[in-house]
Amino acid sequence: MGKDLFGICPFVTSQKILQGKWAILVLHELSQGTRRFNELERGLQITHATLSSQLKSLEREGIVRRTVYPEVPPRVEYSLTDIGRKFAPVLESIRAWGTDYIDYLHANRPKVG
Repeated sequence: MGKDLFGICPFVTSQKILQGKWAILVLHELSQGTRRFNELERGLQITHATLSSQLKSLEREGIVRRTVYPEVPPRVEYSLTDIGRKFAPVLESIRAWGTDYIDYLHANRPKVG
């Protein structure tokens, strides 16, 4: 499977959208509500360039909306689009699975000493 299946196979399509290291964390943050760039940058502890690249990618795919307000200084906010908000249940499933897996790791960690 590869790029030739983008737009045909739901797994390949989803993988392409989520390929950035920070994509899921950015989507999770935006699922909590509209955020300004600096709020995302501070909350995620991510570099300016990396966050900018990830937001542009998600915006290009139609998952994130960038709204620029004609104010001085300019105000820019990011939010999920309608299709982006449909990802919220997936994020919750990922969180739940991650919690279960962390519990599994702790329960199965080799005992030292």
